[in-house]
Amino acid sequence: MRKYVVIPDSFKGCLSSGEICGIIAREIRRRDPEARVCALPVADGGEGTVDAFLGALGGEKVAVPCRDPYGRPLTAHYGLFPDGKTAVIEMAAAAGLPLVGEDRRVADATTYGVGQLIAYALKRGAERIILGLGGSATNDGGCGAAAALGVEFLDAEGKVFVPVGGTLRRIAHIHTDGRLPALRQAEVIAMCDIDNPLCGESGAAAVFAPQKGADAATVRMLDEGLAHLAAVIEKDLGPSLLTLPGGGAAGGFGAGSVAFLGARLQMGIEAVLDLTDFDRLAADAYLVITGEGRLDSQSLRGKVVVGVARRARALGVPVVALVGSSETDIAAAYDAGVTAVFPINPAPTTLSEALAHARTHLAFTAENVLRFARCLE
Repeated sequence: MRKYVVIPDSFKGCLSSGEICGIIAREIRRRDPEARVCALPVADGGEGTVDAFLGALGGEKVAVPCRDPYGRPLTAHYGLFPDGKTAVIEMAAAAGLPLVGEDRRVADATTYGVGQLIAYALKRGAERIILGLGGSATNDGGCGAAAALGVEFLDAEGKVFVPVGGTLRRIAHIHTDGRLPALRQAEVIAMCDIDNPLCGESGAAAVFAPQKGADAATVRMLDEGLAHLAAVIEKDLGPSLLTLPGGGAAGGFGAGSVAFLGARLQMGIEAVLDLTDFDRLAADAYLVITGEGRLDSQSLRGKVVVGVARRARALGVPVVALVGSSETDIAAAYDAGVTAVFPINPAPTTLSEALAHARTHLAFTAENVLRFARCLE
């Protein structure tokens, strides 16, 4: 009996990772009825992370009240794994860009609601927090979340306040003595799929704030605020975070999660592979099938396809990537362990047509990959 491991990222704006798993699994069973299919839907830390993990590992979705990016009441969800000790939280659930619509005021937005989600999970008994950093509307360095968890930010007059991106330069001191005791004992893994630093030309504000509503002047102000935050963190708490790879994730929450939550930053796909026990599941696989919407230079920096391929190569298992589209210069993907890449669109097409027919095209391509693989036996 052949074993297939299906572990794709979503085709963003088109198909979820769970839907892709279902389509590919159906084609496998049509061509190989006795096959065993292990489906592991993937999300990189942004919207859909909770659903992807629960789809792969089981568990429950827990609804709790919290605040949205502008402090308004919101009901959001986190995931609790069957062991009751591991919670997965996507910051997009309480601080995501879709929550603000067209009213994008990044300098005013807060991650406070994310801290509330973490607090609820800890009070429920979680001992490990998987925090997905992605899709945020914020640029507060995670200060809002930290405040919700008991960290105090003081201004020059000694008054406690909750900083947002536009007020980071008001921070004079940071006190962490009041953090939730359960947080001190918990393991926190922050998932991010970028390696941008906190500040500078490739930092959180310069690269990501414009899509959150910032003009050039606001970008400069936000960048200066994050640099100031890093200086106060180093003075009061110890760690130097300016050059931390991934520190710029989610409006600086990458750095903030390390400073305030004691988190360990990890590439999203690496966290997924560890938590799903991929190495054990794939060790005896006939074929690993992965994929993402577009395979390009950004993918080659450690996103899903390359992350899966590196692990599978170490196991000696072939890897096929089904993608919406691909650059042609992807030698690095092959070097990482990808056996072959198959863009799914069978003919030249417009983007709208490709999106409309993605299910059919994915099934068509999966069937042909399976036909070819079997003929090589």
